[in-house]
Amino acid sequence: MKNIFFQLPKDKSLEHFSDIVKSDIVRIERIVSNGQSSPEQGWYNQEEHEWVIVLSGYGILEFDGGERVRLEAGDFLEIRAGRLHRVVETCVDQATIWLAIFYK
Repeated sequence: MKNIFFQLPKDKSLEHFSDIVKSDIVRIERIVSNGQSSPEQGWYNQEEHEWVIVLSGYGILEFDGGERVRLEAGDFLEIRAGRLHRVVETCVDQATIWLAIFYK
């Protein structure tokens, strides 16, 4: 058995992405952020849908058109394939742990 909150990366200068489950139709990923954000030109444009929940800390996402959404522990949302988005801010006082499910 494993625990999503254990064995967090020690290097806080980078955002860390770890696949938990990966198949042809779904990928489940743990993302650990420590104050990171997307580069100014760093918009995500994914070919798959994404369902994401914040388990600890917080993150602020921005979508093309200027809409911003703040996600705190327990908050989740779905990002449809092709919707441009980026991470504007994550918590610097504690790890922001995201659980992202990507599917077709």
